[in-house]
Amino acid sequence: MKPPSFIEPLNWPELTLQNITADTLRLDKMHPIVSGNKAFKLSEHLRLAAASPHTSVITFGGAWSNHLVATAYAAKQTGLKAIGIVRGEQPFALAATLQEAAAYGMHLEFISRQQYAQKDDPHFLQALADRHPGAYIIPEGGGGLPGIRGSEAILCKTDAASYTHICCALGTGTTWLGLIRTAGPKQKVIAVPVLKGIDSVSAVDHQKWLTPEQTERAGLLTGYHFGGYARHPQALLDFMNRLYDETGIPTDIVYTGKLFYAVRDSLIRGFFPARSRLLIIHSGGLQGNRSLRPGRLNF
Repeated sequence: MKPPSFIEPLNWPELTLQNITADTLRLDKMHPIVSGNKAFKLSEHLRLAAASPHTSVITFGGAWSNHLVATAYAAKQTGLKAIGIVRGEQPFALAATLQEAAAYGMHLEFISRQQYAQKDDPHFLQALADRHPGAYIIPEGGGGLPGIRGSEAILCKTDAASYTHICCALGTGTTWLGLIRTAGPKQKVIAVPVLKGIDSVSAVDHQKWLTPEQTERAGLLTGYHFGGYARHPQALLDFMNRLYDETGIPTDIVYTGKLFYAVRDSLIRGFFPARSRLLIIHSGGLQGNRSLRPGRLNF
């Protein structure tokens, strides 16, 4: 049986006018729970944990974290216990995302935002390891070298060699770095930062992960964070609704909505040369839309 294709062509009029083609790699269709790039970023972390004496994994996220849900489910499938360190004080009632993570067996620990800001500090991590002996610690979002190596497998889902530009959203930068490491020497890997303050490639910690030649492939489309991480003004929601009506592609308010907006706006502005071939990575994360009031999105 032929494996399912996760490639869907886009038919925006801006593409035809400039003799440009664009396809979407629908990673969101790969798994209903471990959605999109999360499966790739977690794969190497969980392989290392399962192959070691570790019996559990610890990771980090906010109340609406796709990463916590994906880790909870994937760890359970791997036979590992999961512990989620959640940003902020414990609420009276858990958000739907945290309820789902808990339903997959994840133990949730709530810490203050001040403590959470130390999540990469060696002393904080050592104290966490002392409190949970035998646990493998996965950085927020599945980052670090294992997450990058896992992300290198994304382009194996299609014949990527014919594309001139590969476009993705950028949060921790893990997926972007993995794509850069596996892209061809003449391909550009363009990321759309969803956080404030990332205005150049040098703003992302990449030197220890990329060779100078690989760094030449890296590019950014900046100014599309819509006010910062997870901010979603009405203009973004309107675009997401129009995109779904036109293409049937659902996007999320944190990552992919901003990615598609940036790519389309950049087409209008003439950023991509004529005869470019774009591959847009749909990284999943749609459950994050559950933080919205019903009716704000038409999908």
